Amino acid sequence: MNIEQGRGDGDGGRHYVNPEPFNPKALETLTPEQEQYFQASQWQIMWWKFRRHRVAVWSAWILLIFYLLVPFAEVVAPYGPNQRSAQHLYAPPQVVRLFHEGSFVGPFVYGYTSTLNLEKFRREFSEDRTKVYPIRFFCFGPSYKFWGLVDGSFHLVCPAEAGTLFLLGTDRLGRDVLSGLIYGARISLTVGLVGVAISMVLGIVLGGIAGYFGGLVDALIQRVIEILKSLPELPLWMALSAALPVTWNPVWIYLGITVILGLLDWPGLARAVRSKLLSLREEEYARAAAMMGAKPGRIISKHLLPGFMSHIIASASLSIPSMILGETALSFLNLGLRRPAVSWGVMMNEAQDITIVTIYPWLMAPVIPVIIVVLAFNFLGDGLRDAADPYK
Repeated sequence: MNIEQGRGDGDGGRHYVNPEPFNPKALETLTPEQEQYFQASQWQIMWWKFRRHRVAVWSAWILLIFYLLVPFAEVVAPYGPNQRSAQHLYAPPQVVRLFHEGSFVGPFVYGYTSTLNLEKFRREFSEDRTKVYPIRFFCFGPSYKFWGLVDGSFHLVCPAEAGTLFLLGTDRLGRDVLSGLIYGARISLTVGLVGVAISMVLGIVLGGIAGYFGGLVDALIQRVIEILKSLPELPLWMALSAALPVTWNPVWIYLGITVILGLLDWPGLARAVRSKLLSLREEEYARAAAMMGAKPGRIISKHLLPGFMSHIIASASLSIPSMILGETALSFLNLGLRRPAVSWGVMMNEAQDITIVTIYPWLMAPVIPVIIVVLAFNFLGDGLRDAADPYK
């Protein structure tokens, strides 16, 4: 029968009770969407939740575009990273245009006209509208060695024959800033991945050992963490980077800085892993696995770590931009990588003088990709953390 009952709170609200008898088998009937959700794996559920985070998805696409520059920098860049043009020192950016004198030409840039300013003691450039340089696509241009192994000259974009294509201008030696940014992504973006891999391994292993075994082992690891955390980060980076021999080639310098960043970033993650394992090791499923003869390594990796995967993912996504900023800061201070190696920090080293930046502001261009990548990693980390959180 129908039952309608006033709530008695004075607002006249009423509620309805279904008159049909209770049928427990009706609960077993699931919609296709519900059935798909209940049968999905943990990774499928994480993927569905991540796709709903629009900002994180867009950030992932942006990072994908940046990381595609890493293996194909030689093809994408119109010039080599250290290719010089003695006639175009501190040349301003060229603007891409489509129409010349009312006629559609296609993507092109105007050439330069330079004059020597004897009052300011510098060369000044201006557009020469009589020089029309069409931009070539999928073309053959300056030669290179792909990954230092294979000779090639194919480029995605090339300047016109006997023309120039400096979309972000040039530096004090006439090197193309845009090509430098593309080649610099190879070092600046990979240093974060390699460094995070080192810090993640150390943080999870040492934090897992400290949290699972406790006692003297835990106390010893905590004292090491406290010593490392008490040291000022940037001066420590500077001291260790300055200790690298200047006679090393750029590859060894890169590896040395990567190892330094990875070795100094693990204490935060190790403490988080330790604190979580201290509580999870007392859970019934962990005790049951131990009584069934599972070894500590299997209990930690198969039963305890997946319980806070969201925190590990968030820590990794936040550590990568911090390491990118660390390499950028060291190279900016001339304590990290140096020419002929190219990174965003090395390029920013050109803009240390405020006078130079005021006159040639395009030398600050490396700041833009650093900001974009750091923000994208932060937004991506938020999306991954929410997707991996089982309580959301």
